[in-house]
Amino acid sequence: MENGTRTTKPRRPGRLKRWLGRGLLGLLILVVLAAILGASYQALGNRADARRFPQQGKSVSLGPAFDNLALSIDCRGEGSPTVVLDSGLGVPAVGWNPVQTEVAKFTRVCSYDRAGYGWSGRTSAPRTSTQIVKELHALLEAAGEKGPYILVGHSFGGYNVRVYNGQYPGDVAGMVLVDASHEDQNDRMSPALQEFMKKSIADLKRQQLLAPLLIRFGIARFSMRNKGEAPGVSKEFGQEMLYLELQPKFIDASAGELGSFSESASEVRAAGNLGDKPLVVLTAGKSTDASQLPAGFPKKEFDDFHEIWVNDLQVKEAHLSRRGERIMVPDSDHMIPFERPDAIVAAIHEVYRASSASDAAKPGETGRSAPR
Repeated sequence: MENGTRTTKPRRPGRLKRWLGRGLLGLLILVVLAAILGASYQALGNRADARRFPQQGKSVSLGPAFDNLALSIDCRGEGSPTVVLDSGLGVPAVGWNPVQTEVAKFTRVCSYDRAGYGWSGRTSAPRTSTQIVKELHALLEAAGEKGPYILVGHSFGGYNVRVYNGQYPGDVAGMVLVDASHEDQNDRMSPALQEFMKKSIADLKRQQLLAPLLIRFGIARFSMRNKGEAPGVSKEFGQEMLYLELQPKFIDASAGELGSFSESASEVRAAGNLGDKPLVVLTAGKSTDASQLPAGFPKKEFDDFHEIWVNDLQVKEAHLSRRGERIMVPDSDHMIPFERPDAIVAAIHEVYRASSASDAAKPGETGRSAPR
């Protein structure tokens, strides 16, 4: 103190706190603005996509026994037997459009979205093949569709149609399996491939937690804005697929199906065979291109497994019926519905003729290739 005057030092900590508070407030405002902009971007994009890609078919309630779950079904054409198309895991029903358009020219054909897919509602019921089949059976009845049916299953859809035949054999006239999953496939994978699949399931479960936020605030839409193209798929069709896949219900449904894959495999084992019902098994001849595989995927182990897939597991599927036939599709990978829909149409027509004939058709020669 000098001359009776007290001097004090400035309170720097207080000033620092004020600056930090202002900075945090500014950051919070920026985050809120970004969230508002992202949510607006998502809402406007969804609205535009909904106008651009309207529902195909109609929504049908399955009634109180299924908690009034509504599934979307699209039926076209006339004739019998009716063809029912079941998609692979992660593929909405619109993926069948190229096939369905052609099949409708010679008989009735229905595609549908499983629970959580496309325009179908979501459900808390387990995503096993048995549950999916119960829902499909109820859907066909509620929609007024009459059997018998020719069931067509791609990939995981092959599990479902085989379980359907086991549950309702009198409703099935024939079957086409399109590079369909086999109940022993996981056991035949190398340890490295099995480990990668386990990691993928774990990653998908983690994504389930973040997916609603990433979708709601437009982050997923923005990050995938330039995607949507794949072999055999136009950009517009790819964008429609993305619109249907970038929904929380779809993420939950596909994760649920993948998480229940082993249980579904056990259900397929218990489903039995097809007896003498006409059956065509389409097998992809090309291994998936490395550019289409996720980072870190064990490509060599996958190529080795592809040999087991082609020369063992798919052959066994053809033996599910005394009238089974295996047809190679040498110029397509696993996504035959996109790359060679004509091969599927030809196989359906073959089963259609065989199941419609008054006398039983003889088994075809095993191992031929699909014509171009």
